[in-house]
Amino acid sequence: MRSIHMLKIREILRLQSLGIGIRATAQSCKCSRNTVREILRTAELQGISWPLPIDMDDASLMKIFYPSNSEPASRKPEPDYQYIHEELKRPHVNLRLLWTEYKAQQPDGLGYSQFCNRYRNWAARTKAVMHLEHKPGYEMFVDWAGTKMQVIDPETGEIIPAHLFVSTIGTSGYPYVEAFPSQSLESWIIAHINAFRYYGGVPHLLVPDNLKTGVKKACNYDPELNKTYLELSEHYGCAIVPARTRKPKDKALVEGAVGDVSTWVVAALRNDKFFSFHQLNLAIREKLRSFSQKPYQKKDGSRESVFLELDRPALKPLTSKDYEMAVWKVSTVSFNYHIEIDHMYYSVPYTYIQKKVDVKISTYTIEVYSNHVRICSHPRLRGKAGQFSTNPEHMPPNHKEYIQWDGNRFLAWACKIGDNTRELVQQVLSSKKIEQQAYKSCFGLLRLADRYTAFRLENACRKALALRSPSYTTVNNILKNGMDKVESPVPPPKNNIIPIHSTIRGAKYYAQGGQKA
Repeated sequence: MRSIHMLKIREILRLQSLGIGIRATAQSCKCSRNTVREILRTAELQGISWPLPIDMDDASLMKIFYPSNSEPASRKPEPDYQYIHEELKRPHVNLRLLWTEYKAQQPDGLGYSQFCNRYRNWAARTKAVMHLEHKPGYEMFVDWAGTKMQVIDPETGEIIPAHLFVSTIGTSGYPYVEAFPSQSLESWIIAHINAFRYYGGVPHLLVPDNLKTGVKKACNYDPELNKTYLELSEHYGCAIVPARTRKPKDKALVEGAVGDVSTWVVAALRNDKFFSFHQLNLAIREKLRSFSQKPYQKKDGSRESVFLELDRPALKPLTSKDYEMAVWKVSTVSFNYHIEIDHMYYSVPYTYIQKKVDVKISTYTIEVYSNHVRICSHPRLRGKAGQFSTNPEHMPPNHKEYIQWDGNRFLAWACKIGDNTRELVQQVLSSKKIEQQAYKSCFGLLRLADRYTAFRLENACRKALALRSPSYTTVNNILKNGMDKVESPVPPPKNNIIPIHSTIRGAKYYAQGGQKA
């Protein structure tokens, strides 16, 4: 069996649990039907089914599905027929030249005869045009329309572009349209949720274009889906099969709907002005209803009537709870066993220090995953930046001794030694913006009493305060060098009596009006 990524194995098992057929599963995962069959056969023999155990990571799956490291049988590499087809349009380029270049890159490749035959077969197949019959309620095609509308800010008069999300479904081609201020991931996800509500159910397949909000890395054979979008499909129990790049016929239904929307919605509202997206979407909904009720030109019924008759009964039921949007990011665990999310810090087990982890960021929760296994979660912090959410279980053993301490406990300990010690500890605690950052210094300072006695520590703290240097380093140096035993020189008392001098005028001088006697 050909080795494939563990994420695809998980997706094959998930789609099989939903009752998705082998053909549709192979299209969704961009692998062959034989590969899907082999995966399902191995899973059945091993007694594995979806959902997988929580503790089953990629390494465990690899041992189950690929116990040996034997390499698959080698095959001669296939030429890039699309490239050949395009190159033959250029002057003086023929199949012999292209085969020579192919053999230079692939010495073990096809011979000239096979090279020509396979290209001609490919060219004959690609010329055929197939009429696609869409199963009722099975596929939902989604895209952003190229044409934009406008919303006017009622306060500033600014023109805000309105991007139109368009979807069509099943046999009827029943459309849904909604305006958004941007084509962001959040708008994309909300549009899908609202479309499911509008249709009253969920299709089996979602067919998006290769836009960044849906597909992170476009590829005809192995596209990389956006994690949030993939999570949406898992929540509603449907599969995602992106259209091939630069193949508009793969999604001709939605391409046609975009053209219809441009005429019957955008153009029909061209003379109207809208001052909020809510107002615009109400107008769009009204025009959309009229368009969906228009009879077909070449067959009986309308989009709405066919949808109600065929598509809606075939849709899967909506989930009891709407999908809560979450954003994924990759983060590296720092040496203080925390990760930073939106200027807030969340602890991770210290064994993951300097490792990359996947972080799922939702409205109320931060979840951390490693190899698709959740290793910890935290309530999402709000408010002032720089807050820490630390689970004591994530700390190394030598850090846990500090977690039961607070400022009041350090001050109570310092009071038993003396007033100067208490004052110095208070100043150390106040010197840090975050009090916990001073705990280690206070702990080390007070433990100096065990080495040098409480009496000497009190004297050292008095000297440090006199030097206006309240810190562990200063007190430690004073004790190490025995400076606490040396009495500070007492400064001579100040003499506030004015000395008698011949040039100083006395009271008698001023009593006579400033005249000398």
